[in-house]
Amino acid sequence: MTTTETLVPTYDNRVAFAEELIALAEQDPRIVAVCNDSVGSSNLGGFRERFPDRLINVGIAEQNMVGVGAGLANAGLIPFVCAAGPFLTGRALEQVKADVAYSRLPVILCGMSPGVAYGELGPTHHSIEDFSWLRALPGLDIVVPADRSQTRAAIRAAVENPRPTYIRVGRYKVPDLVTETETFDRGRFQQLRDGHDVTIVAVGTMVPRALEAAELLETAGTSTRVLNAVYLAPLDIDAISDAAAHTRAIVTVEEANVAGGLGAAVASVVVSGTDRVPVEILGFHEFASTGSASFLLEHAGLTAPDIRAAALRALSR
Repeated sequence: MTTTETLVPTYDNRVAFAEELIALAEQDPRIVAVCNDSVGSSNLGGFRERFPDRLINVGIAEQNMVGVGAGLANAGLIPFVCAAGPFLTGRALEQVKADVAYSRLPVILCGMSPGVAYGELGPTHHSIEDFSWLRALPGLDIVVPADRSQTRAAIRAAVENPRPTYIRVGRYKVPDLVTETETFDRGRFQQLRDGHDVTIVAVGTMVPRALEAAELLETAGTSTRVLNAVYLAPLDIDAISDAAAHTRAIVTVEEANVAGGLGAAVASVVVSGTDRVPVEILGFHEFASTGSASFLLEHAGLTAPDIRAAALRALSR
């Protein structure tokens, strides 16, 4: 992992997800969980022990799982449908489209262990296409918490204002970046650092790496703004436009395929606006191979030095 990750305490966002879900379920009997024989990997063991009648395990049947979730939502419940990211968004994509997004049902889809978190299990278990697939569905919120606090906030927001939602819940450990008191607004990026030379827009697990890259750039005299793209949909067009207007280049960083993901979304805003600046897009360009998550991210050029280099390239254009 990155230098940042080895110097400060890091945490599994799935733990924060499970703790917050149980706490909210204690107060709200509408909350139920649905999974695909993934009680362990979705970290739902504690929920099952506390609410055995409110966990539905459909077995390895992801399409049915989303359909069951839609039925529960239609009956007035708030279902958290939990499964590994590649199977939830790939195998059940038709149901996500028709039963959730098109039907406008408040199903909370939780993509567990997304990106390349499953590492050695290889391309079948990597979830790097989910942004591309789901951004094409109108009316589906896409939320990517960067740390424990934002994971808890995302779960609370999903209960307070139920709507079709996909939440990416990371598997490998990341540091805390925000505090419980910071706002969590639908469709808004979070600015973690200001700067006037270049903007780095990062999402999820890439946010701490973006902050580390900003430190490297600052040491060399490059003022760097860092935006945490916690909402990929709705997209924060204002934050992107402001970055294009007030910095000279933009770099996007995502643990996802670049075709149709965060970078594509940011670039589309920049090219359609009045302030057009160079945009460097970092992410996966092909199926990720087999290896540890650290190896795969390094192989894809998603380290802090890689982000720094991309920023300097963008500024030189």
